[in-house]
Amino acid sequence: MAQTEFHLLTAPERLLFAADIAGTLVFAIEGAMAAVNGNLDLIGIMTLAFCTALGGGIIRDTLLGALPPAALRDWRYPAIALSAAVLVFFLHNYVREVPVPAIQILDAAGLAIFAIAGTEKALQYKMNPLVAVLLGTITGVGGDTIRDVLLNQVPNVLRFEVYATAALVGAACMVLATKIQFPVKWAAGLGAVTCFLLRVVSLWQHWNVPRALGQ
Repeated sequence: MAQTEFHLLTAPERLLFAADIAGTLVFAIEGAMAAVNGNLDLIGIMTLAFCTALGGGIIRDTLLGALPPAALRDWRYPAIALSAAVLVFFLHNYVREVPVPAIQILDAAGLAIFAIAGTEKALQYKMNPLVAVLLGTITGVGGDTIRDVLLNQVPNVLRFEVYATAALVGAACMVLATKIQFPVKWAAGLGAVTCFLLRVVSLWQHWNVPRALGQ
């Protein structure tokens, strides 16, 4: 979403844009905190904040051929990610005091926003339903995956926790709703709520994705 187009947006689109910005901030803070916990320097913290917040969208746009990626065309996205990194660099002890449930809820909201935004953009580019779901999932979890790879860890989204699964289900719900002629905004809302609730309930109930038999 280019900055010059903001004044042309409708009220719901502006709300979605604000939510997208908020999701970028939350993911950037999470990436920066992971870098602090990994004992990285300021450049490392900024790198992980940027990759966590914007990596999924950049991968999606690259695969769609939407170049340069939206996250690089609008200066506000990298500015928010890098500002969050600097904030965490100086105030990480205060960030650690934020209750874990609050962080988890914000993270679930960010996941839902990113997954649905990615799915919607894939549909706008006339991708088939399966690819749209996959690109929505990549948008939601791609940044976390890059972060963990840079930290030399097995990505958390590939473990048994319900995270990528929530993004996948939410994206699939949106695509299905679109196929049965739901208005786009209602289909997006359904997908986002599904993703968010599945993630939150899975944390509450300690649900996990099954592992291979015998493991």
